[in-house]
Amino acid sequence: MAVTVDDDARERLRGDHDALPDASIGTVPILWYNADDGVGRGAATILDEIARLGFEGTQLGHDFPRGHALRDELTGRNLRLAEVYAALPSTVDGPNDDALDVARACLRELHDARGDVLCVAVDGSSDRDLAGGRAGRPGTPAFTDGAWDVLADVLHTIADEAGALGHPTVFHPHAGTYVETPAEIERLLATTDPERVGVCLDTGHHIVGGGDPVADLRRLGERVRHVHLKDVDRSVLEGLRAGGYARLEEAVRDGLFTELGAGVLDLDGALGILDGRGYDGWLMVEQDRSVGPPSEAAAIGRRVLAAALRRLGGDGASRGRAMRTVA
Repeated sequence: MAVTVDDDARERLRGDHDALPDASIGTVPILWYNADDGVGRGAATILDEIARLGFEGTQLGHDFPRGHALRDELTGRNLRLAEVYAALPSTVDGPNDDALDVARACLRELHDARGDVLCVAVDGSSDRDLAGGRAGRPGTPAFTDGAWDVLADVLHTIADEAGALGHPTVFHPHAGTYVETPAEIERLLATTDPERVGVCLDTGHHIVGGGDPVADLRRLGERVRHVHLKDVDRSVLEGLRAGGYARLEEAVRDGLFTELGAGVLDLDGALGILDGRGYDGWLMVEQDRSVGPPSEAAAIGRRVLAAALRRLGGDGASRGRAMRTVA
């Protein structure tokens, strides 16, 4: 089926002198899956909207076709598969016995569709959902010492297999999991090989977990190889930390993650750090839930990002980029 793609929208949203000229801009379909407007949307509709709104790529959606069929759907819209997200089932003792199988299945989906990045995280758990956003407090269920070794083994194994196929592997610290807080992120970094396992810094989850995205983008430097740009509503975050929500999930449903530019994230600061080091990976605009039509929230995020990149780029004559197309 022929698909009409508004390439003019992409061109309008990427100026010749913008900051981060070599970065690619994608989005995450969770926004469409978790919309509160009661409208069901299939994969074709979601992909159409992602292309129409000026994005260049997407994370794999749970109902997207796979393999050659997905490649055809993406190519018809001049989109790329930016990442596949692999959530490792885990307990306090570390990843479960089937965690490596889960990661390998995600790697196959990534490679079959000619995607880019394998993005690995620890899956959410009910005990950490209760502690999300306040997991640094005493008594929070946490990985044992042995669990960190198990996680490192799984990450190194899948990273080696992904690397052999040409795909980078990044780890995504995530609120509501056993790798959320700054201390837990430091433990993850200390137990993994930086050459094999990069970091996906999700600005929203980093803030909720108690981190400073701008400071840590500066500190971690080249180890950050993939970025999720997500904003956080100040009042909901304060309510979560004050105990106004029993679970992280309740806060998410109440709008914890908001449109890019509407929350506490220092977007210009984060982008400025990335621009200063010549970052050329993906910038994934993400919002976990929307109250209204998801395309509206996605359009806001994409245009707020465009304005920030233009503002940071100024009139630097040395900048420039070529639109990438699907091979």
